Amino acid sequence: MQEDVEHRTVTLAISTAKFTGRVLKSALTKWLAYVKDKRRQKRDVVPHGKQTVQQLARQNQGMTSIEIKDEGIREFERIARKYGVDFAIKKLKGQEGQLPTYLVFFKGRDTDALTAAFTEYTEKRVRRKEQPSFRQTLARLRAELAARKQEPVQRQHQEISR
Repeated sequence: MQEDVEHRTVTLAISTAKFTGRVLKSALTKWLAYVKDKRRQKRDVVPHGKQTVQQLARQNQGMTSIEIKDEGIREFERIARKYGVDFAIKKLKGQEGQLPTYLVFFKGRDTDALTAAFTEYTEKRVRRKEQPSFRQTLARLRAELAARKQEPVQRQHQEISR
């Protein structure tokens, strides 16, 4: 919070022999022109990666969407960033008790990169479903340990001479 206040603080230094209203007016107009130029530069920057639907639509490159019915949307976001796809995710309201549905919007020119990202995403999801869960493996190992008889461990004691 303190850093935000420090960044928003403005220091205006005017060096003049005689401080008049004209000098103040010219300093303020120069400062306002500087701020306006900074805002224009910030607006001209094209966002990349995850963005809002409005930002994506503003780029005028045609949008396409794909529907995903899955909870692993975060995993898809990581993969899409890896492939450099500009995308926007919109969650659709559905019925309670069902998996959430997401619409993934992306630029028309990103179709090749997005298909590669989706194939990697689906491969990861399939591999994860094929693997046994950690809890199931742990329960199986506990049952095996309980079934196996514990053999007494024979220990040899050695005397240490001093």
